[in-house]
Amino acid sequence: MPGRQLRWLLIGNSRWHWALADAAGGPGEAGLHFLHQPPSASPVEPPLAWAAVGPVPPQAALPAAARLGLDAVPLDGAPPWLGIDRALAGWWAARLTGGPVLVADAGTVLSFTRVDARGRFVGGRLMAGAALQLAAMGSGTQGLPSLAGGLAAGAGGEAWPLATDAAMLTGVAEGLAAAVLEAGRQALALEAGCRIVLTGGDGPTLLPLLRRWPELAQEDALLYRPDLCLEALVALRPCPPVGAPQARPRSSRI
Repeated sequence: MPGRQLRWLLIGNSRWHWALADAAGGPGEAGLHFLHQPPSASPVEPPLAWAAVGPVPPQAALPAAARLGLDAVPLDGAPPWLGIDRALAGWWAARLTGGPVLVADAGTVLSFTRVDARGRFVGGRLMAGAALQLAAMGSGTQGLPSLAGGLAAGAGGEAWPLATDAAMLTGVAEGLAAAVLEAGRQALALEAGCRIVLTGGDGPTLLPLLRRWPELAQEDALLYRPDLCLEALVALRPCPPVGAPQARPRSSRI
């Protein structure tokens, strides 16, 4: 893409996640552009701000001063061991919804992060995500294959597949969706008006499964923000050049 760009980076467990905006004219109506790529040891341009959940290659030319730690995220009640991705997601989801929220981040790990109506972190849950579950079935049994690609390999077809690989994909997808639904029900029982915000790489597969349930069919009950953590990173460190419009996250509501 021509011209200088503003860049923000979140290093995940399996991929590097980028938010990009044109430095000359700002993002305009199109908003930010998001890229999700394999790990890179040498970024083309250093990011304005970056955070890391996964490993940072020692040879990566990332400016130490631009790294955001947990203390940079204004999420009240966050314990010092909370992952930076969960803090970013919880803080920004609460800002977006203006009330209690449960973030379901369907990545390498399916993480649940609860933020109450006062904007305080009030706990969460962690469970193996799709790729980890599929890998465990392949390595821990004699008869099941090792499936690469996670749910992107073809989940969401038949409800009761005959083929083994399809049965594995469907079983994992349905199990994750059911976990999100039940967590949302419990969070709502604890605090009226609590909404679910879905994000993460497996979100596109889980979204239609979740929409089947009447209580999540309405947009107000379930928001889909595929790049929630990157939006939060940009909101915390917009840092545009003097006189340039600030980069603002584009709405991904469905």
